[in-house]
Amino acid sequence: MHIPITVPLVTSLVAQQFPQYAHLPIQAVVPGGVDHRTFRLGDALLLRLPSAEGYAAQVKKEQQWLPRLVQHLPVSIPTPVAMGMPSKAYPWHWSIYRWIEGQSADTIDATGVHWQSVAAELAQFLSALHAIDTTGGPLVGLHNYHRGAHPAVYDQAARSYIQQFSGAIDAAYALAVWERAMRSQWQQSAVWVHGDLASGNILIKEEQLAAEIEFGCMGVGDPACDLTIAWTLLRGEARQTFKDRIGLDPDTWARARGWALWKAGFEWVALDNKNSPAAQKQLQVLGDILEENACG
Repeated sequence: MHIPITVPLVTSLVAQQFPQYAHLPIQAVVPGGVDHRTFRLGDALLLRLPSAEGYAAQVKKEQQWLPRLVQHLPVSIPTPVAMGMPSKAYPWHWSIYRWIEGQSADTIDATGVHWQSVAAELAQFLSALHAIDTTGGPLVGLHNYHRGAHPAVYDQAARSYIQQFSGAIDAAYALAVWERAMRSQWQQSAVWVHGDLASGNILIKEEQLAAEIEFGCMGVGDPACDLTIAWTLLRGEARQTFKDRIGLDPDTWARARGWALWKAGFEWVALDNKNSPAAQKQLQVLGDILEENACG
């Protein structure tokens, strides 16, 4: 169930539960997210509200773990300030965070960004995340849509997408890439994963990496799911820099290609207009994934 989350609703929630902030202006952030709706509260704060029941469990998880992770990471991440409670008007917990300056990587003018530096910083961020103690951390599951699990959790869906790709890409090779992912396994201890390291969740400021946001899909498991950013955002030398700096084994990259293949398929199949710019973007990502020796 999705419910409309409007400025009047959010204004009412803040006034009722956090009267100390009631005088601050509230403005919807555009784009405002899918899993959660975001609003700017004054100049220094951000409101984040789950858009449906399936995302509601992520609020308490972020409130608990983000303050523990931030001290170990080399870039900014969201800092919880307070947690809102369910009410008659809105049925789930919600969060107030500190505002982080920056523009999402999927809306910024890419020509002015030093992508090799961003790639190196992304690798540094993930390496630091993987090194954090996982004791008590949330195991992968429905709360994070199985990010950190083996991509086999989406085996049936991925095979269906590949069948639908026929004529748009080399479906036979795509199936071979998927099968290679299915044969690989993470042989080390579970690590922290971001779970949704998409371009829209990466903030750029002054042509450099400013922050990682949207940790609702974080968990503890196999890091392969986070490597999809190599194809969804990075290109050419930047992609190679990311691969070299992250230093993970070929099997992990094989699973990463599987995750990226599934995700691009999920996005492409959902689009009604297969000639739209959004559909063409997903086909470009698929083409990069299927390049010979693409990152592993």
